[in-house]
Amino acid sequence: METQPTPQQGNEEERRFEREPHELTPRIYVASLADYNDGRLYGQWIDAAQELDELEHAVVEMLKGSPTPGAEEYAIHDYENFGPLKINEYERLATVSRLALGILTHGPAFVHFASLAGTDDVTLNNFEEAFFGHYESVERYADQVLDDLGYVKEVDEIVPEYLKPYVTFDVERFARDIELSGDIITSEGDGGVYIFNGHL
Repeated sequence: METQPTPQQGNEEERRFEREPHELTPRIYVASLADYNDGRLYGQWIDAAQELDELEHAVVEMLKGSPTPGAEEYAIHDYENFGPLKINEYERLATVSRLALGILTHGPAFVHFASLAGTDDVTLNNFEEAFFGHYESVERYADQVLDDLGYVKEVDEIVPEYLKPYVTFDVERFARDIELSGDIITSEGDGGVYIFNGHL
């Protein structure tokens, strides 16, 4: 299939999710492994949306409060507000910090992008260029693309009035094709679908 051009981003209404303040702060539950190995549950919920040095300091302070003298090792035993991302128990704190701060800045779209494209710095740096918007459906996005590119207006101007009732765009097929072609990648969430450039 010949790939179709796509807009670099959705309109202001569709991209509103990127800029709205977000009440849900990403958190991690960090546990002392020395205590865990001794059959005790000791740990603390920590705000993950901190700079790396602050996050590391919070973990160190948690370990200092351990009932086991000299506790130094830890693991992430739980997490929340990271959307579809899976945080493993030995995830690097640098990665956790970057993801959480991204969520705080850009909202849930950021973590949906990371779940699709990866969590390395090079990939995450492409978020703003990659994010097309949050739509009710892929079909709604495809309809917006056709309108933004002026195809709907062109057809309206070219087709005679008496033929217009018989001329329609197959938006559903167009939406399916641009997704299958890899032009876009999608992630469902928050009552709709997040859409990203598939070529970054």
